[in-house]
Amino acid sequence: MTTETPWGDAPSVLRMILGKQLEELRTRAGLTYEEAGQAIGVSHSTIRRMEAAKVARLRPAEVEKLLHTYGVRDQQEIDTFLKSVREASKRGWWHTYRDVMPDWFAAYLSLEQAALQIRAYEAQFVHGLLQTEEYARALLGAGNPHAPSEATERRVALRMRRQELLCREAPPRLWVVMDETVLRWPVGGAEVMRAQIDHLIELNRLPHVTVQVMPFGNGPHPAMRAGAFHLFRFRAAELPDIVYLSGLVGAVYLDKGDDVLVYREALDRLGAQSAPARKTEALLGAIRKEL
Repeated sequence: MTTETPWGDAPSVLRMILGKQLEELRTRAGLTYEEAGQAIGVSHSTIRRMEAAKVARLRPAEVEKLLHTYGVRDQQEIDTFLKSVREASKRGWWHTYRDVMPDWFAAYLSLEQAALQIRAYEAQFVHGLLQTEEYARALLGAGNPHAPSEATERRVALRMRRQELLCREAPPRLWVVMDETVLRWPVGGAEVMRAQIDHLIELNRLPHVTVQVMPFGNGPHPAMRAGAFHLFRFRAAELPDIVYLSGLVGAVYLDKGDDVLVYREALDRLGAQSAPARKTEALLGAIRKEL
């Protein structure tokens, strides 16, 4: 059953965990989707969507009926579960930026805020958690050339707010491998790039941040056809590792074991082929001198 857990600002991740727990309880009770749905007066597809966290919110009354249907009798366990259900319905802090943020990106922010570890490969630009404000402004302006300046500033503010998680008491472990191309792109000009590299050097000194660079000279590598991707790992045993792939009009989230394994192995090989983390600072410094 659910325990008291400091979920912070990641309600949709908590909804995923509750869905997994409901699935486990239903399976343990030996009930099908249809039987569970009939017991509380909803369709079998609703039960499937609840377990897959594909409903906008879990309804406490329906969940309580399900818990009784699944044989949960301890009132304290039921109350604790329902408390988590109500917590999962709360909106994350990023909801205030919904005017400049696509709906599908809210799921990414929920994963990012709740992750124990974030691993990423970046092929074209610096990871959002590692960007300076000026770099982010130049990048977001180029990516949204027709957006009003006010909208761009809102997007920059959102990106800076995301970075606060690296400074919290128990930050996630962030490990980013980036192509040398990332550091050669003149985003915002030489001055902005020099400041960005200085920022990377500073962040790489933090105990929970690792930055590696894949030099041009290494040639082809395991992720050359994949483009950028992120891999999230969580504290909760109910949640599998999740891979995030982004596009111009949406995103894909992968959690099937075989799919995730492909990306995890690619990251392992990238890390082994890239410049060792201890040499990152020297490599960044050398690139900075060329700007």
